[in-house]
Amino acid sequence: MEPQDLTKVVLLACGSFNPITNMHLRMFELARDYLEDTGQYIVVRGIISAVGDGYKKKGLIEACHRVDMARLATDTSDWIKVDAWESQQPEWVETAKVMRHHYKELMTAEQNNDYVDTAKKRRLDETKQAFEDPSSYHTRRDNGPQLKLLCGADVLESFGVPNLWKHEDIAEIVGRYGLVCITRNGCDAHKFIHQSEVLWKHRKNIHVVREWVTNEISATHVRRALCRGQTVRYLLPDPVVSYIQEHGLYSAESEQKNADVILAPLQRHTGPSSS
Repeated sequence: MEPQDLTKVVLLACGSFNPITNMHLRMFELARDYLEDTGQYIVVRGIISAVGDGYKKKGLIEACHRVDMARLATDTSDWIKVDAWESQQPEWVETAKVMRHHYKELMTAEQNNDYVDTAKKRRLDETKQAFEDPSSYHTRRDNGPQLKLLCGADVLESFGVPNLWKHEDIAEIVGRYGLVCITRNGCDAHKFIHQSEVLWKHRKNIHVVREWVTNEISATHVRRALCRGQTVRYLLPDPVVSYIQEHGLYSAESEQKNADVILAPLQRHTGPSSS
């Protein structure tokens, strides 16, 4: 295919990024290589969206720090950027709503392009309207730009945790937008897809990417090392390590933040938290 015939893709990664690690950045590179190797796509942008403080996850430090660290980590990238919209919301925002926001931004940017012809602009208008209307779930996109959620196998498996995700949100994420899942050792993403009715239904819209270079970096292990005064160099970008040291982030005390608070998604089923 000629470059103009390839489908443009924007990869969106939502998460805590507490803190952002080299593995988070590696996921973007793996996903881009995989999608472009199919000969169907060209990845034009990567977006990191950190969850807001309203998520109430145990050990979650302030969003302002997590966003600043993510910006430092992506400072040398020419295609991965940080978007602070989600982190700035006063309440926790469901991932499906975050995707709607970024898809609307994507469509607006595409429409504002001076080189977009009238027919294409009309198709973009129709696509944008369809995605803004929750009742039009089954509407398919044309050859315009696509937004896909980039995640690890742990997020895919979390779809099966009772009350953590709304069924309609899962269907919207995988059905309307699509998913690029980076697997780790010991994770069988294909098996989980096979066991899930909604994921199986939209299996052609889920791209499973295997990371063959073993890399088990996790933010949880990084925080544990920091709390114990151990080095985390080469696990995180150097500017992030310096930022953590400069601001004295991650301690035994910070790991207990929100310890007695119910996670925001679960509050829908258990009532208000004790905070």
